[in-house]
Amino acid sequence: MFERYDQPVISPRAFARRVLRQGLIGFALLTIPLVVGFIGYMALAGLTPVDAFLNASMILGGMGPVDALPNDGAKIFAGCYALFSGVFFLVVAGVVLSPFLHRVMHLLHIDDSDSSDAGSS
Repeated sequence: MFERYDQPVISPRAFARRVLRQGLIGFALLTIPLVVGFIGYMALAGLTPVDAFLNASMILGGMGPVDALPNDGAKIFAGCYALFSGVFFLVVAGVVLSPFLHRVMHLLHIDDSDSSDAGSS
């Protein structure tokens, strides 16, 4: 997916396309747990669609719930959803940040053959 260490660094235009693609993938990945949380809060906590969206997005973003939960089932769902969301958010952050980290590592790469040749002379 990304260029190898022995290939030249891609152009800024290609890099911008890569960043956009990874950002869209990250956005698409975030919609899946957001929909799950939205449906879960509506079904288990009896929240309105707007309140369910708010609670799901706040937990997915790491901020925490907004509304008090009325029953144990909703509270267990919220706890499991929060644990899942914390890990999932880190995965999506890795997907979105990967082009930047790869580019930095690619630019800082030092060819091993160059360093071994300098030491032998």
